[in-house]
Amino acid sequence: MSASGGTKAIVAALAANLAIAVAKFVAFLFSGSSSMLAESVHSLADSGNQGLLLLGGKKAKRQATPEHPFGYGRERYIYAFLVSIVLFSLGGMFALYEGYEKIKHPHEITDWWWPVGVLVFAIIAESFSFRTAIKESNQLRGKLSWKEFVRRAKAPELPVVLLEDLGALIGLILALFGVGLAILTGNGVWDGIGTLCIGILLVLIALVLAAETKSLLLGESAGLEDVRKIEAALVDGDTVTGVIHMRTLHLGPEELLVAAKIAVQHDDSASEVAAAIDAAESRIRDAVPIARVIYLEPDIYQASKAAAPSSVPEPPAAPAP
Repeated sequence: MSASGGTKAIVAALAANLAIAVAKFVAFLFSGSSSMLAESVHSLADSGNQGLLLLGGKKAKRQATPEHPFGYGRERYIYAFLVSIVLFSLGGMFALYEGYEKIKHPHEITDWWWPVGVLVFAIIAESFSFRTAIKESNQLRGKLSWKEFVRRAKAPELPVVLLEDLGALIGLILALFGVGLAILTGNGVWDGIGTLCIGILLVLIALVLAAETKSLLLGESAGLEDVRKIEAALVDGDTVTGVIHMRTLHLGPEELLVAAKIAVQHDDSASEVAAAIDAAESRIRDAVPIARVIYLEPDIYQASKAAAPSSVPEPPAAPAP
């Protein structure tokens, strides 16, 4: 669901940004507004970002190889991180430079109806794109707040598109504000101030995206709810009496690695333990379908072996007496 929803939101954002980028650049040519130039580069950078996200999704589908035995799921994280760099360098830094130049060398905006008309069109188009991203995200975020969804989502595409579209809408409002004041006052400095604000906004969004995708690249564990489901699925109360310690790691947005040391009875036979491990793996996959790579190590429970921290801050469940 996250992959298909993310793709739909990306395509909607790509179509909107390409149309808006062309319209903004035409408005810049007729009016000379630096806000329009900064916004056209912003939309062009966003279009490139969506292209990178689509490319990352395609590359992530490649089959595992001997050199990459766990597959290529993290390609999606890599390309999402590149998006933050592109947004920072092409969008934010260019807007900051253009705003500085406009304030230093202001000039009056001519043919004001071009930038105003394009900005109104762009706000409408971006609103439709943002609406699509919100609709697709609502299918995944459940009861999470928007802040929690952006921070906890393991699939990077929807949070990236959400932040890009939100930044684009705020940037358009800032551009309209700067252009409007420049037209009303006849002072082009306002246009430069609007451009500077757009640059600051883009840099802040890029930093947030970089921080979140960096965490995914380093490797994040499963969510707290999934960890609890896995721990509950491991214990059958008969052969598997407890979880000594466990680690989880996202190999990609829809692929989870589970490694656990489980407590078994001291008098269980090897065949009983093997059957219990197979049954535990089946229960884990039923409880958390994205848990596709599972390694379970049986051991006799000892308090010292359970001292290692679990994948969640809570202590692991003790074996049944």
